[in-house]
Amino acid sequence: MDTINLTARSEPTLVVCERLFVDGLIWALGMKFAIDQINNSTSLLPGVKLGYDMYDTCFEPLVALQPSLLFLTQNGTTGIGVLCNYTDYQPRVTAVIGPHQSDLCLVTAKLFSSFLIPQVSYRASSEKLSNIELYPSFYRTVPSDKNLVEAVALLLDKFGWNWIATVGSDDEYGRGAVGLFLSIAGNHSICIAFEGLIPTDLADPKAKNQLEDTIKLINKTKANIIVLFAFTQPAQALLEHSIRMGLSKKVWIGTEAWMLSDIAASIPNIQSIGTVLGFILKAGTVPGFQKYVADLFTSVQQDKFCQESREFNRLMNSDMLDARCKHCDNISLHDVSSTLSHSQIQPVYVAVYSVAYALHRALGCTHQACPRASIRSWQLLHFMNTLPFKVNGQSFRFDQSHGTNTGYKLIFWSWKNGTLTYLPVGSYEESLYVNKSQIQFHTADQKASGGKLTLFALFTLMLLVLSCCLYIGKPSNHLCMIQQIVCALCLNGCFSTFFIKSLEITLVTEFPRCAPTFLYWVTQRRAWLLVTLCLLTECLFCFCYLHLGPDYLVPDYKSLPTEVLLVCNTESWVAFALMHGYNGCLAFVCFLCTFMVQTAGKKYNIARGITFAILIYFIIWIFFIAIFATLKTVLRSVTQIGTILATSLGILGTYYIPKCYIILFKPDLNTVDYFHNSIKEEPEEDSQ
Repeated sequence: MDTINLTARSEPTLVVCERLFVDGLIWALGMKFAIDQINNSTSLLPGVKLGYDMYDTCFEPLVALQPSLLFLTQNGTTGIGVLCNYTDYQPRVTAVIGPHQSDLCLVTAKLFSSFLIPQVSYRASSEKLSNIELYPSFYRTVPSDKNLVEAVALLLDKFGWNWIATVGSDDEYGRGAVGLFLSIAGNHSICIAFEGLIPTDLADPKAKNQLEDTIKLINKTKANIIVLFAFTQPAQALLEHSIRMGLSKKVWIGTEAWMLSDIAASIPNIQSIGTVLGFILKAGTVPGFQKYVADLFTSVQQDKFCQESREFNRLMNSDMLDARCKHCDNISLHDVSSTLSHSQIQPVYVAVYSVAYALHRALGCTHQACPRASIRSWQLLHFMNTLPFKVNGQSFRFDQSHGTNTGYKLIFWSWKNGTLTYLPVGSYEESLYVNKSQIQFHTADQKASGGKLTLFALFTLMLLVLSCCLYIGKPSNHLCMIQQIVCALCLNGCFSTFFIKSLEITLVTEFPRCAPTFLYWVTQRRAWLLVTLCLLTECLFCFCYLHLGPDYLVPDYKSLPTEVLLVCNTESWVAFALMHGYNGCLAFVCFLCTFMVQTAGKKYNIARGITFAILIYFIIWIFFIAIFATLKTVLRSVTQIGTILATSLGILGTYYIPKCYIILFKPDLNTVDYFHNSIKEEPEEDSQ
């Protein structure tokens, strides 16, 4: 997987690579297994034997280009004919399987497409390769990244995660996947808190600084969800740096490119990164393959096999490139057993069979023989485009973009006693299914409903309702004095929590660039500073009320003919207006911050709850002020009690009852992210 002399070359010599990529070896053996099966079949290509050249790509386009040029040489020669018409041109190969990376395929696919040689990749997923005008002979046995990012977006939508960081490796796969994801994120109300690329050349002196900067920026955004589109090596580097730099636990959304890698899973202290979820190809098993590999490794240990191999190598054409894998000499079945158990073999297996079935039809084969002796490469394309084929009972067909869409499995990294299990927890084909009960998130407990701020607000509402008792029974000067103060302070306690949440919503919807910097002041513990500030301001107005003239006790001799009524009278309407007007201003700010926020259909929206609660408050208090100012009798107390109860019930009904409904009847949706699903905002964080 590593080139060792690419940058140091001063002459165009053969590029040498080192470090065994076990998955690559397994895929190569999967191709060999399929060819051996086809050659041993008496019905697929009877009388025809498939030969093959197999070359390493070393994750490097330049390395992949060298054998590609060899494949294009005229059969029996070492030269590529320069012709005006290649219809009768017979290249060295009839078809090409691989390579596995999009970067490599974008280089080789143009080359093979110019000769219309079928090329079938078993891993390249870049959406660019779906352009059949540029790559008319390119096929793949995996879905395009367009399907993958749609699955990721639906997963985020399913859990209500909409304040996320997205990271990609700085290659065609990472750049393409991130670009596609950004293009559809808005359709799912997903807010991208951070987007960035991580280096693929880890030997570059700048790579370490780039990785560290990425971790710091992610940490600054307070995003708890990270979507990572990267191959094994850059993903490994990012995860190692996140552990070393003490990044808090996150939910990592991954892809098969790194999630199934033993390299990533064996990083020291990898369990500390948090929860790992992601999509892998929904590929079936290949019967007999594991036994085939085991038998092959057993044969390698025998002298007879080695002698035959050396003799065969000596008889090879002298024009062959040196393709021997020297690092494969010293590995055993034990070294590859872990990768072998979960590596996706079916795509490469199906890729070989797709060419074999096209040959079967192009050569006019029956179950007994193949009448035609030879075939041109371009003649295979018609049969690959039109007809389905079956492999181990499963039907496959290339779509209009020359890809296959078998769907994805959603897997969860499940750790038990230090052992990792890739646990299937869902699937995606045309729709997403998730078994939430099997996913154990890293947080121990999943104003979400509940939390200290919410409990505080409910406590103040309870005190507000209990304050009705102050209006019942024989009044006194002291009771008259504290009635309005208690009412104003209790309402202010509730509205201060609305004010904090409204500011949070405004930051992420109207000022998303500033949100990462200022959200810290309206979430977590600092939110209590704003609550305290609001209450202290209200206390200041209460002191003004006491100084300017509080309500006082007066006898009413006119309302009843034979009895005297004691009622509380307002001495200073200015003081009354200051004390209750402050709550009105606070409520109006909350209304302005929330009433324009768009609502996703059939989903609870915290902004909508605040808007309706404030509207009810305004409607009730407009009527209250109009009636209260004109009454001089005992009915003033009745009006005040009715206003307090109506306001409390209105707030409970529009804001808190929907939360209670989710707690009691939809506990699986009671997560910190769900309530902000329809506004582009960081999840509610008051449940500490």
